[in-house]
Amino acid sequence: MSKPSPTQRADYPHFLTIPTRWADNDVYGHVNNVVYYSYFDTVVNEYLLRAGVLDFERGSTIGLVVETQCNYFASISFPERIEAGLRVTKLGNTSVRYEVAIFSAGADEASAQGHFVHVYVDRETRRPVALPEALRAALEPLANA
Repeated sequence: MSKPSPTQRADYPHFLTIPTRWADNDVYGHVNNVVYYSYFDTVVNEYLLRAGVLDFERGSTIGLVVETQCNYFASISFPERIEAGLRVTKLGNTSVRYEVAIFSAGADEASAQGHFVHVYVDRETRRPVALPEALRAALEPLANA
């Protein structure tokens, strides 16, 4: 399998600036690979919270991560500020594929990029459910950019 090329800032309709933390760095002096997944989770959940479609305490529908992947192209390290770009590449009946790219502040080319898939389920039964209309409406701008 060939490694993809870095995506560009213009490929993403939504951005969130995230400060790196001292604890994000590993012994090699750059942000550890597992931390990128926390950045992915942060930009998705920030978007959903601000759009008013995520109630993580009482919502009847929750998103479970069933797949993740990340490619790394360039190191970032504390105390850099990063900008996480977000788009939706698949808006299914019960699932969403979010794609995220991590950019050094102001950079046009991604330092890392990847995806994760949420399957939306009933909070109690954990069985897949159709995406609520409000969620679908909030995600469509990210899918049609």
